[in-house]
Formats: sequence, structure tokens, C-alpha cells
Amino acid sequence: QVQLVESGGGLVQAGGSLRLSCAASGRTFSDYTMGWFRQAPGLERRFVGTISRSGTSTYYADSVKGRFTISRDNAKNTLYLQMNSLKADDTAVYYCAADTTSFPLRQPSSYHYWGQGTQVTVSS
Repeated sequence: QVQLVESGGGLVQAGGSLRLSCAASGRTFSDYTMGWFRQAPGLERRFVGTISRSGTSTYYADSVKGRFTISRDNAKNTLYLQMNSLKADDTAVYYCAADTTSFPLRQPSSYHYWGQGTQVTVSS
């Protein structure tokens, strides 16, 4: 079992950048495929991107491709989401998720473990 805690959210102007972190504790972090999702008010939770256990492979939603980068530091048990060129449409609560199933995992139902989320608000 793994516990996940996101941080780094906040208010940023359109065009700006933020880096989210997801700190993991419990079972060995490198056992997990990791993902980022987001949920805006009134909408379902949507896939942002996913990264393999080793960190060598990533996959992104079309809406963030070229702007967002997922990385992980297995020695620090931490997952990252670097968000650049932010738009108002990126406003949402961002969640990290973990599962032992092999990469790639793009559906929320594929993940067993979730963080509590961190709010990102982009002002236009």
C-alpha cells in the first residue's frame, strides 16, 4: 500500500508555470506506475499523463502535450508535474495516483491509490 500527498498548487496567471509534487510513502515507490489527473467543477476526473515505474516512459493527454511534463525521482519517492504555458482551462484540482499495473494507465479506474488533490487556478 502507498500513501500519496500532493503539493504545489496555487494561483497563477495565464502563461505562467507551476510545478506540482506528489510525495509517496509506504511500499516501494518504484513498484508503481504513476499518473496525474485533474477535475474541474461539474466535470469528471480526466487524465493528464502517466509515467512508467522507471520513469523512462511517459504518455500525455492531447490537451497538455508539449506544455506539461511528468517526471519522478524514485530515490526521493516523489512524482512531479511541471506545467508551463498555463491556460484558464487548466484550472482544476489535480490528483496523483498509483497502481502496480504496468504502464500506460489512462483511466481513473485503473488506479487503486489516490492523493487528496491540490487546487490549481489559472487566471486569464
